Amino acid sequence: MATATPRAKTPVRTKLRVKKGDTVQVIAGKDKGKTGEVLRTLPYENRVVVQGINIRTRHVKPTQEGESGRIVSEEASIHASNVMLYSNAKKVASRVEIVVDKDGSRKRRLKKTGELLD
Repeated sequence: MATATPRAKTPVRTKLRVKKGDTVQVIAGKDKGKTGEVLRTLPYENRVVVQGINIRTRHVKPTQEGESGRIVSEEASIHASNVMLYSNAKKVASRVEIVVDKDGSRKRRLKKTGELLD
């Protein structure tokens, strides 16, 4: 009897509340309390890359003849649920809400401070 081949799952894109360029604060994990700017969002994995957060060290072998090996430090991704939008003006982390203006445009607003992001 032949076995069935497993079907590949279709990737699910998660709607993220943070965008590239936002300032966020880490609320869980080893870097808890640190703030940084979002460098990249990964919506299919529900993760974000934040500047200066979750630094990983990688050892790179030399690729050419005269080149020497090196150690590279770079930011790894962090789960989107472990970050919270941060207000630089009030120095406080807050949840985000979507508000609709009279002209129908959607804006993001911090719940604690009322500060508009977009």
